Amino acid sequence: MDRIKYEKRIVEKMIRLYCRKKEKNRELCSNCSQLLEYAHQRLDHCRYGQEKPSCRQCTTHCYKRDMREAVREVMRWAGPRMILYHPIDAIIHIFSK
Repeated sequence: MDRIKYEKRIVEKMIRLYCRKKEKNRELCSNCSQLLEYAHQRLDHCRYGQEKPSCRQCTTHCYKRDMREAVREVMRWAGPRMILYHPIDAIIHIFSK
């Protein structure tokens, strides 16, 4: 499986879940849309490519501080809820670490 595509898919599901359920938006709001675009852009330019570790385990922080905090907030909220809304992806994500 293409690691970058996989990471993009997971981060998109998390951001969409956060925006829809926590922020109560039907569509991605502008902040979440910008965050998703930024995350995809950073993944496209990841120096590790297909050998990429999970962002939490990476020694290179490629996100700007404010974006890193925003992604961290989204993942803290959406991560535990992924098992309810995207159970297969959640299980794969847990065991792929």
